[in-house]
Amino acid sequence: MAVYSHTPDAELLQLLKQSDHSAYTEIYHRYFHLMYVHAYKKLRNEAQAEDIVQELFATLWFKRDFIVINQNLSAYLYSAIRNRVFDLFAHEKVESKYLGSLQEYIFSGQSVPTDSRIREKQLQDHIDKEISALPPKMRRIFEMSRKEGLNHKEIAKELSTSENNVATQVTSALRILRTKLGLLIYVFLLFRL
Repeated sequence: MAVYSHTPDAELLQLLKQSDHSAYTEIYHRYFHLMYVHAYKKLRNEAQAEDIVQELFATLWFKRDFIVINQNLSAYLYSAIRNRVFDLFAHEKVESKYLGSLQEYIFSGQSVPTDSRIREKQLQDHIDKEISALPPKMRRIFEMSRKEGLNHKEIAKELSTSENNVATQVTSALRILRTKLGLLIYVFLLFRL
């Protein structure tokens, strides 16, 4: 295993594009704490900050062939964290509005209005879009678990893998989706799918 502790970021990025896991590990160790502190200062929530940073680094690895970094690595990572924080705030605002509308409906006792059905369809479409953006193997395991209702043992047997791998993939998928979709939709995924 190569040691890259003194390797410049630009070179690490080239090695990352060549699927060099050691280069990825060096980037992770070099920047995880800095990105976590940056996210935490914006969010003031340890779990959300960690989830956003973990999701950023997962994306960096899974999309390493497609990511174009025109600036230095640290600037790219800071921008990516900032954008994810803004996305989280936007999702929380939408969730809050949706939750208020849902509470209004519950207390009114009226039949489901058309706009509520449209919003529910849009919400489901958004969830489906984020699920489809998961890495293929993770997405397949997640769908088998949540949509097909298979337990970890059944999935492991069907895919010829370990139950531990299935559990890890489902947990990672939920973490990524929770970061992207927010807590309300995460709870919806947990119990509705």
